[in-house]
Amino acid sequence: MKRLCSIILAAALLLTGCAGSPKPLRAKTSVTQPPAPSPAVDGALTDMGLSLLAELRAKGEENPLLSPLSIGLALSMTANGADGDTQAELEALLGGEAALEELNAACASYLEEYENLGGSTQAAIANSLWADPGGLVKDEFVAKCQDIFRAEVFQQSLSSPSIVGALNGWVSEKTNKLIPEIIQKPFEKNTAVLLVNALYLKNKWAVPFDPLGTYPMDFYHQENAPERMDFLNKGETKMLYISSGDVQGVVLPYDDGRLGFFALMPDVSYGLDPFLADQTGASFSALLLSAEETMFLRLALPKLQVEWSGQLEELLPKLGAELAFQRGAADFSQMGDSAEGYYISQVIHAAKIEVNEKGTEAAAATVVAAPSGACPPPEEGVTLILDHPFVYGICDLNTGLPLFLGVFA
Repeated sequence: MKRLCSIILAAALLLTGCAGSPKPLRAKTSVTQPPAPSPAVDGALTDMGLSLLAELRAKGEENPLLSPLSIGLALSMTANGADGDTQAELEALLGGEAALEELNAACASYLEEYENLGGSTQAAIANSLWADPGGLVKDEFVAKCQDIFRAEVFQQSLSSPSIVGALNGWVSEKTNKLIPEIIQKPFEKNTAVLLVNALYLKNKWAVPFDPLGTYPMDFYHQENAPERMDFLNKGETKMLYISSGDVQGVVLPYDDGRLGFFALMPDVSYGLDPFLADQTGASFSALLLSAEETMFLRLALPKLQVEWSGQLEELLPKLGAELAFQRGAADFSQMGDSAEGYYISQVIHAAKIEVNEKGTEAAAATVVAAPSGACPPPEEGVTLILDHPFVYGICDLNTGLPLFLGVFA
């Protein structure tokens, strides 16, 4: 009996490795996509991340955390199997005005640039494609995933219990065990392919916080009593300050000179959710890039350890990619030869971040399935106490692209 095959996408920001147990699959054909940065793709991925964050907040998620880069890479692999209007919708979501060729070049650029950062930064990006023997996946599609996205390719029954240990093992190793489990059970029998991204980042501050300056303070959650938390503290030093209307923030560079941690705190009278609703990818990146070196009298930032996981297949269609998720309407004819076609059935994402005196360590995963000092302070300077809800993440200081994006409320 013919079946409509489902695609499962997984994007992961984590340490990376390979379980080694699945059978490798090599494509017969090869393609080449020279890496090239794309402001259009940077803006589109930022816009997608902000929109997903707003949608998750609207669903009642207090502290969602995700990786626009990780999700974008997994979905971009999928877009290479799409055609017609389905491809056009995915191009618009992931690239704005950029066509598929430009999107692929930008993805290749992310892989090249972020795996070759300086300083003490540890960064690794891994992609993989898991093909079910009955999925009839085309060699041409496999070749694109291998050559553009450097995807490891495995052939394995996706509805067999063995896929649970194999996929979780791959993700766990790639994330240095930060995300030990991404799935709990095998996929439905009509699942043709899994497309998985894993990204791991461990960064040290260019100027670390003094551990002796960490002490408890109150954080004022929305509509809840204050919570006593440890805060990192720094003062009487120059840092990158953001000030725009009702929003203040800080950017803390890492020692690699390319990436930085940001925190943006809207005034209580403005509110976190209205701030998110007002942002576009371009305006948000411009806000991050507007940071200017300023004397801080004091900065206080909560020590964070946040993790989030969930599914995005109900939210992504709201952002414009409707057809890809519709059984019978999606066109993924460039992916495989199933007579009944393919559609995206699941997008599974997990993310984790820790912020401390030395720096940050972050991990995320997405799966898309088809099915104090003694000296007096200076006279002038900024005091920024991040003690009520804020947006934070890890961004590219050259482009404003957020690799991680979260809310702490």
